[in-house]
Amino acid sequence: MKILIYPHEILRQEARPVEKVDGEFQGLIDQMLEMMYKARGVGLAANQIGELRQLVVIDVTPSEEGPNPIVLINPRITEWEGEESGEEGCLSVPNYVAPVKRASSLHLTGYDRNEKEIGFDAEGLLARCIQHELDHLKGICFVDRLNPVRKALFRKKWPKIRPKEEG
Repeated sequence: MKILIYPHEILRQEARPVEKVDGEFQGLIDQMLEMMYKARGVGLAANQIGELRQLVVIDVTPSEEGPNPIVLINPRITEWEGEESGEEGCLSVPNYVAPVKRASSLHLTGYDRNEKEIGFDAEGLLARCIQHELDHLKGICFVDRLNPVRKALFRKKWPKIRPKEEG
């Protein structure tokens, strides 16, 4: 299992809702958390590892405070407000960051890894990360949200900085 690199075709596909949380699925959650931490990311969507399921793992806690993972199954943003621009990067688009406009706060609903219904408000980095990862579940990469000038610059730069695919 590896993190797929843009423009892999699976990154463009929409994830299906999760219908069953069994031992195998719990293992997938653990693998995704391990991969995210190893890659030093703050979020990872199942699409990014080739699994078309509505599953996201997030941890925006500073590393010195220790891990505080959030597992989101079948997540939905039900409310959002405000707008702010901020730098984003992506584990599927390594070595590249750019400003993206996102809602400044949101309300999210879904399920945790124990199939318990959850709902919470988020702002700042957590809100940005949630929006970024939920975009992945819809087949949208953050570079799709760049303004036209930045998108053109990305298309020119990406072939030069894109990591080589491993065997």
